[in-house]
Amino acid sequence: MNRQTLVLGTFTALMFAAPTFAAEGVPEMLNVPFGKNTFNFESMPVGAPAMRNLSRLPNGKANAAQQVGDYNNPILKPEASAVVKAKGELAKAGGFPNSQDQCHLLAPPFSSAMTLGLAMLSLKNGNIIITTDRNANFRYIRMNATHPAGLKPTPMGDSVGHWDGDTLVIDTVGIRVDQYTSIDRFGTPQSDQMHVVERYRLIDGQTAKAQTDAFSNAEGTVGGGGRDAGYNPDTNLKGLELQLTMDDPKTLTGPWTVRVSYRRLQSFWPENVCADNPVEHYRNEWIGLPRAEHADF
Repeated sequence: MNRQTLVLGTFTALMFAAPTFAAEGVPEMLNVPFGKNTFNFESMPVGAPAMRNLSRLPNGKANAAQQVGDYNNPILKPEASAVVKAKGELAKAGGFPNSQDQCHLLAPPFSSAMTLGLAMLSLKNGNIIITTDRNANFRYIRMNATHPAGLKPTPMGDSVGHWDGDTLVIDTVGIRVDQYTSIDRFGTPQSDQMHVVERYRLIDGQTAKAQTDAFSNAEGTVGGGGRDAGYNPDTNLKGLELQLTMDDPKTLTGPWTVRVSYRRLQSFWPENVCADNPVEHYRNEWIGLPRAEHADF
């Protein structure tokens, strides 16, 4: 059994064991799996649109092989717009590295752009762990807490949460950035001043299906189609909606709110192999993955 299988097996066991330890009255969104089948973010009905892929296929859907972001999006400051434009040229030439394909930890907002499956697990102490299908990525949410003074940036940042009625609100600051950090797959940049607020709430199952279907029809599914998302066919089961607001005074002209829609998944959690078996999707993709200069023996 390799490391990824062991880690994901542990998370799967925890996911199904979690309701035993959940406090009485835990909202229905906890301890169950949700998922989607399309990367990046949906636009909100009002405000600046989510980043759109300018590279389109003849059928009008996004070209998943070329992540060419709309550098004219009004939410971008000029320097950020220039970065997105440059990344688009790299995408046309073959691709560019990001945190996910370099097997780095995925912090918000990028984690929400990339995560195809998640479960929020309640702990005995009232805190929450968010587990995902991306490289055994998980986050620890301290509930009813505050960010510490003099916070030192870390790859995942510091996340605190609280309940606002039936909505789980998570506030994250202190995200450490490097050359691979971005907001989305288009390489939209972020700085060390990024502040993310996530608002999770349950929505009607039919609404969740309509929103995920509409986004997939416009932007295409992962891998260009054919991926089984593992959706539970029972649309009477509630879906999950995330409204995510980013505020980064160095790269954005103001707060930027986007949406992610999830449907309930069946008891299904795929193995995700990254560093164990790197396969290049484009030339010199693996520029950030640690390499041994000499054989160990």
